Amino acid sequence: MLQKPRGTRDFLPDEMAQRRAAEARMREAAGRWGYGEVCTPTFEHVELFTMRSGENIRQEMYTFEDKGGRQMTLRPEVTASVARMFVNEGRSIPKPVRWYYVADCFRYERPQKGRYRQFWQFGVELIGADSAAADAEVIMVADDLLRSVGLDYDLKVGFLAPMKHLLAGVDPSLQRQVMGHLDKRDLEGLAACLQSCGQADLESSLSGLVSCADPEEAFEICGEIPEADRIRGIFSILEGEEIEYAVNFGIARGLDYYTGMVFEGFAHNLGAENQVVGGGNYRLTHLFGGEDTASCGFAIGFDRVMVSLGAVEAPSLPVVAVLAQTEMQVHAFAVARELRAAGVRAEVNLLERGMGAQLSHAAKGADYACIVGKREAEAGTVTLKDLHAGEQREMTVASAIAEVTGSGAR
Repeated sequence: MLQKPRGTRDFLPDEMAQRRAAEARMREAAGRWGYGEVCTPTFEHVELFTMRSGENIRQEMYTFEDKGGRQMTLRPEVTASVARMFVNEGRSIPKPVRWYYVADCFRYERPQKGRYRQFWQFGVELIGADSAAADAEVIMVADDLLRSVGLDYDLKVGFLAPMKHLLAGVDPSLQRQVMGHLDKRDLEGLAACLQSCGQADLESSLSGLVSCADPEEAFEICGEIPEADRIRGIFSILEGEEIEYAVNFGIARGLDYYTGMVFEGFAHNLGAENQVVGGGNYRLTHLFGGEDTASCGFAIGFDRVMVSLGAVEAPSLPVVAVLAQTEMQVHAFAVARELRAAGVRAEVNLLERGMGAQLSHAAKGADYACIVGKREAEAGTVTLKDLHAGEQREMTVASAIAEVTGSGAR
């Protein structure tokens, strides 16, 4: 028996209904902020991702050569694709551009709880607005999306400028290592790394950034920097909107990708793999042939959100099983058509079962049984049986529709 590929999953109808329900709430939240949905190709040219992240990312990518000899890859993330699409299609659109996407991505990683080789991202990109207000809006959109599905999580917000200012004298090849230790709050590793590169005097200042409770504490450590007003503006807006967050000037999220504000969110019940959102400022469009355009965005790990939420309440409409013997199937399909036209979920019996067996089967998943016998067909009626209460009455199809639609979900 063939099995699904490692790191992938199958979703049955009940789970898909829960995923779509959560997704719909996020879509509604994004729409209220003025963001419109976009869609990019599932596969792209390899260079789209290696230009930004270097050749090392290839080991995580599903790459292949197409019939024209071109190197292609299944997308490992979506931000680069959206930036490429903006350069190709969106440069004439009035800025700022507000876009969101829901897309599956592919990375060859070791599968574990919350980490898969095929996974879904819900992301937002704000392109063409370079301001504290734009940074704050993106953070608040992320928070609104996660709160819209009832996620219990912690939001941490930072800015790279204080860290970069302190590291200005460190060799660029070592900056990534130092920032990586700060990002993980690995203070022992930080001390060892700084000692090895002759910058031990920075240990106190850099470790102090991680514990800052507000921007002013960070400025006491690094001094008044050019980005200070922008940083103050971001946190002022977040405070004014009463967003629940913690300051963390140790967030790095990759020195080559992000340029200013950065933020992350962590669910309370996911163990080690608990990050559910990450984002910040970036500049990619110039790499793909466009103008250097300020951008800000985030990606939500939709699969981790669903694991954290557990069971999600999905819309549930009454199910009507339309039952009839074989000789009455034409009438049964006609009745089912009328039910569906009224927005009712109707399922016609397709197997050659007796009426008793049909009723037993219907009771396993339907709310009502709509029986179409010879008498009902001649009279233009149906017998509607409430499978929960056990009551049944003969009535017109219109009356049956009123009965079912008036009951609501069960």
